[in-house]
Amino acid sequence: MPDLRDCILLHGPDLVPHRCRRFAWEHDTITAVDLGEPCAQLDSGGLVVIPGLYNGHTHMGDSALPDGATGLTLEEGFFRPNGYKYRELAKLTPDAHLPHLVGHLRYMARTGTIGHLDFREQGAQGARLLRQASEITGVESIILNQFDSPPFTTAELDTNTASLPASAREELAAMLAIADGFSESTMNDLTDPAWREILAATSAAGKLRAIHCLESAGYRDRSLAITGRGDLIRAIEVYDAHLIVHLTVATADEIALLARSGKTAAINPRANASLGLPIPPVAALLRAGANLLLGTDNGMLNAPSLLAELDFTYKLAKSQYGDAVTPDPAAILKMATANIRQLLGGDHYGCLERGLPADFVVLDFNQPHLRASRHVTASVLTRVTPADVLATYRRGRELWREQSWTF
Repeated sequence: MPDLRDCILLHGPDLVPHRCRRFAWEHDTITAVDLGEPCAQLDSGGLVVIPGLYNGHTHMGDSALPDGATGLTLEEGFFRPNGYKYRELAKLTPDAHLPHLVGHLRYMARTGTIGHLDFREQGAQGARLLRQASEITGVESIILNQFDSPPFTTAELDTNTASLPASAREELAAMLAIADGFSESTMNDLTDPAWREILAATSAAGKLRAIHCLESAGYRDRSLAITGRGDLIRAIEVYDAHLIVHLTVATADEIALLARSGKTAAINPRANASLGLPIPPVAALLRAGANLLLGTDNGMLNAPSLLAELDFTYKLAKSQYGDAVTPDPAAILKMATANIRQLLGGDHYGCLERGLPADFVVLDFNQPHLRASRHVTASVLTRVTPADVLATYRRGRELWREQSWTF
């Protein structure tokens, strides 16, 4: 069976760095974790093994349009039906689109990511295309599918009484036969009766539910105007979403509501910054005890590298806490690793222990900027670059390996 000797391993759900005499796996399972003493710092380099990373929020469909939204507002670039993104995606044939998806999933593996939760546009056809790319690359795509076109008129949304039309019910069934769950852009895109129908359908099928909330104050204001309640409380009480994305303008009361609900949230600091939106309240969410994931959001805005997102988020959180000590770097790294378990369960652990899936990344801490690290976990967040990733494995399958590296 393959193994690594004399490395540093971030062990267990708390990601504690230990010297590891032997780390081995066979087929899809970790078979040996022979730990030595804890080891927070290095004197002369070595290999560092971390859990495979999970990207908590992506839109891989528009990875075919890198930087296409430059100079456009959020509404001009990303809103249906006439936003730039949707107009340009409609022009792509599946054969032209697939190589973009495959290439970006391979880049994710190159940067240590083994899985992602994707808000996939273009209905069942869009889900089917991303599933194909996932099978080609081995990167797990957890697909949260969106209606191809809005099922309601503005007048129907304003009355908030209409149920899903028959065509939308048929489309929903087709999506849930392929995808892992359902998503929409905002709670304001559907009526409350429609959300309840989707809740029933996804519950019956055992599928996930996800939504964008509080990306701007307009989301809340529109929801209040239509229903008398904000978008976050509707996402929790009407739709029972498993995953809530953004929260950039969440108030203290909304953060407390999220934490009490036990829902998982995905934050996307770089994408929000790129659009000139408020930065998510990372420190307040951490203080409240919310289960947080980290996402790179639209491929049109960011290359899907969690390494860049971890660095940005750690420094943002320190600034929001207002001191040089908080948060512990492990709290940020958990957003891309161990926190995934609360949302997905099953074989998704986000940590390394004997008997768990062989989902891991090997980092080269022999490089000059890493070899004398005084805090290994902090260096993972702030100093590791794609060039320092030697290999990425999911379920024991090699997704990426630097060709010059052997073990």
